[in-house]
Amino acid sequence: MNVKIITISREFGSGGHSIGKSVAKKLGWKYYDQELVNKISEESSFAKEFIETRGEYATTKSDLLYSLFENFGATTGSQSINDKLYITQVNIIKEIAQGEPCVIVGRCANFILRNRDDVLNVFIHADTDFKSKRIVELYGETKDDPEKRLKDKDGKRAVYYKYYTGEKWGIITNYDLSFNSGKIGIEKCSDIIVSTIKSK
Repeated sequence: MNVKIITISREFGSGGHSIGKSVAKKLGWKYYDQELVNKISEESSFAKEFIETRGEYATTKSDLLYSLFENFGATTGSQSINDKLYITQVNIIKEIAQGEPCVIVGRCANFILRNRDDVLNVFIHADTDFKSKRIVELYGETKDDPEKRLKDKDGKRAVYYKYYTGEKWGIITNYDLSFNSGKIGIEKCSDIIVSTIKSK
């Protein structure tokens, strides 16, 4: 298999962003995370702030509540704004995939590109202590404790993924490689991914 696209799905605080960026730099590939947000904003009417908060997160951790929220738009005879954003993201991710080799972080990219045979899908996870410490170091303290922040972020991410893909987020069979970054180390995860690509 000649891989030209790597998708990185990740738990909040696990270092997926850092790993993806490191992999792209070592391979000399394009990198899309915040860069994808910028591109979606440039090619649509969506503000960057809206894309960042709604582009891969549900508004609630409840499947039922989110489904009701989204379907409300359909019952009024129009597509919900979240659905419009998702479709825009799908089209842009597919467009990116037609170009140069790249690393894409999040936004259901592994599902969107599931029918391509030149994609390597990676999932990054870690234990709660590692992720809690990391988000405090990166983003600082808030009124909510780190564990609650982790559960909230990943809960909304899981609901969003289930709603738009029909699959459960984080299931190992949806990925080619899975790493516990807390045990392996962020740089080592990057090295293994790069070695995998170069050995193809």
